[in-house]
Amino acid sequence: MGKHGHRACPHCRVAKAQQGFSGHPRMAAVETDSRMLNNLITRMKRWRKPAKQGPRVITRNNHNISRQNISRAALTVMKRLQDAGYQAFIVGGGVRDLILGGHPKDFDIATDATPEQAKVLFRGARIVGRRFRILHARIGREVIEVTTFRGHHTDGEEHNARQSEHGMLLRDNVYGDLESDAKRRDFTVNALYYTTNGFAIHDYTGGVEDIDRRLIRMIGTPVTRYKEDPVRMLRAVRFAAKLDFSIENKTAAPLKELAPLLRNIAPARLFDEMLKLLMSGQGESTFELLQRYELWPHLFPDNAVQLGNSPTALALTRQALRNTDQRICADMRVTPAFLYAALLWPAVNAEQQKLVEKGTPPVPALIQAAQKITSAQLAHTAIPKRFSIPMREIWDLQYRLPQRSGSRALRMMEHPRFRAAYDFLLLREECGEIEAGLGQWWTQFQQADDEQRQQMVRKLQRSGGSRHRGRGSRGGRHRKPRTTG
Repeated sequence: MGKHGHRACPHCRVAKAQQGFSGHPRMAAVETDSRMLNNLITRMKRWRKPAKQGPRVITRNNHNISRQNISRAALTVMKRLQDAGYQAFIVGGGVRDLILGGHPKDFDIATDATPEQAKVLFRGARIVGRRFRILHARIGREVIEVTTFRGHHTDGEEHNARQSEHGMLLRDNVYGDLESDAKRRDFTVNALYYTTNGFAIHDYTGGVEDIDRRLIRMIGTPVTRYKEDPVRMLRAVRFAAKLDFSIENKTAAPLKELAPLLRNIAPARLFDEMLKLLMSGQGESTFELLQRYELWPHLFPDNAVQLGNSPTALALTRQALRNTDQRICADMRVTPAFLYAALLWPAVNAEQQKLVEKGTPPVPALIQAAQKITSAQLAHTAIPKRFSIPMREIWDLQYRLPQRSGSRALRMMEHPRFRAAYDFLLLREECGEIEAGLGQWWTQFQQADDEQRQQMVRKLQRSGGSRHRGRGSRGGRHRKPRTTG
């Protein structure tokens, strides 16, 4: 029977086969067939339970993380949790960026305390979230996000874990331990845990090695993980652009096929993701990756159509993202209104031209085109009114900037959106959409004194450079009196 005496045990069947080989030549010829032995060995491996692997613990002397680079508020939150008898770790991007030598702005804490248990430790704390409940602990002016260790959603009850028909997680309030939490995170580089209790890094998924290899790798099966939350596809691209990492082949392989799943994400959430993607200082490189993996058409479909039809649209899109990156790196103010104006303008401009060809005057055609393209975009990414209204004003001013006769130029400079509209005009000239010249005139006009400005306007009127005629040329109060005879 073998070692255990169990007839069904693969170990015993291998032993029996070996006995037959030594005692019965004919039986040995059958039982030692390579296919049979391979099958038995495979079943034996399946029958044997795999040994549970612990984390790789990187001690204080073997990593470069210093408490001096960690927010005092985050350290306070960890101490209170630990003093109350709970585990507490800094987790995710904070640990990743510290290893890379950066200075993270945000620190997230993971703990085995439930949100209700942790809430009593922090005055004014709030439990937020529906898909997965988290705690916002306020320490001074900082808000630290505290999450409970997550478990596998398949282990939860129906009211705690629920999936859509596409496999997307709708509710995921299933708690677990540190190891399950690590394996539930998206990418290995984001599944690193640092604790002040021993000052060690705990790595369950090989995240430290992937940081050394500069690799973005999904934890688990990429297709399943993307279906659970399609936004992970955008996160893979964002981290690759932000960190200048490569996306592992298996992690990147399903992106093009699963890209349509982004249509199932709420527009408000995609707007927030868009801000992270394009307004973090790596917008242009992120855009290139989004195009490579065919994710861009599911974020800005009208822009994507124009990119294929017009080199000017591609140039304008890239230059707008490049300018935004430069302003962010220079610590200058940026607004989503300007970026959305640039991304949607090629489609608005094309739609306006169609309406003009059908006989609609230019300004009403612009209004109709803006309404149509903006409404279509809202089905993909939300645009709050505090951004959509300035966006449309930037478009409208493109047709008012050429009107500089009389006192119009001075009044134009007083418009709250003048500076954004002026920058947008320069962007259009730089990309070759319109002839250069008007932007230079406005540049000089802003730098001139009052007398020089008046001279510029008079010179413009004498040369007929203003697109629209003054009031006197239309008649009105300057008309000659009718004579009677």
